Amino acid sequence: MTDADELFQFPCEFPIKVMGRDSESFRSLTLAIVERHAGPLAAESITERLSRKGRFLALTYTIRAESRAQLDRIYQELTDSGVVLVSL
Repeated sequence: MTDADELFQFPCEFPIKVMGRDSESFRSLTLAIVERHAGPLAAESITERLSRKGRFLALTYTIRAESRAQLDRIYQELTDSGVVLVSL
């Protein structure tokens, strides 16, 4: 177990935040990636916030994280997607 693993006790509720250009394809692609690794999400587990000028969208998916490896896989696939500008 590493120091990073000790920060979280799995399983736990974990917010995954992604930002990208506001489009339906951004929403659907990021949701598909998260659900592929975490299972179906209820509507109340997803929040969105539009940028001031409406060009960018921030989405937060709150999942039940089972392991650090699961989170690593999600973040890697989001990064590789090409539509995510920032993920936290």
